[in-house]
Amino acid sequence: MKRIVLLITVCCTMMIAGAQHSSAQSKKRSAAEWKKVLTPDQYEILVEKGTEPAYNNAYWNNHEKGVYVSAATGDVLFTSDDKYDSHTGWPSFVKPVAPSKIEIVKDTSYGMVRDEVVERSTGLHLGHVFDDGPADRGGKRYCMNSGALKFIKK
Repeated sequence: MKRIVLLITVCCTMMIAGAQHSSAQSKKRSAAEWKKVLTPDQYEILVEKGTEPAYNNAYWNNHEKGVYVSAATGDVLFTSDDKYDSHTGWPSFVKPVAPSKIEIVKDTSYGMVRDEVVERSTGLHLGHVFDDGPADRGGKRYCMNSGALKFIKK
């Protein structure tokens, strides 16, 4: 009986893990597929790893309460409670809603070494993270592109 219970437990665990892997894989698309579902600006930022102009983007000066979701997947990435004015011209946050939603990768483009923030489920570019954020709130500045996000007001 113990073997049957163990076998059922193992099978259920494998099915759940497979479903989670399948769900994450379904969010990975080719550049051509993303081009069909994103706006040209979103595509430039998310897929081509572009950067929008400082002080000339949708959310740098947004002070409303709500959440910031991925423009590609709709997953909640940041909250207004963690947003602050970094005086850089881009929306900045002290932390993501959950570390599991993002991934930090080394970015050596343009002759610089930076920490790029990508959406974990898709690998799409969101922005960069720096160590010059508010010291009393962890010291991080998640400097995001508005075009990578959508704001949902509370």
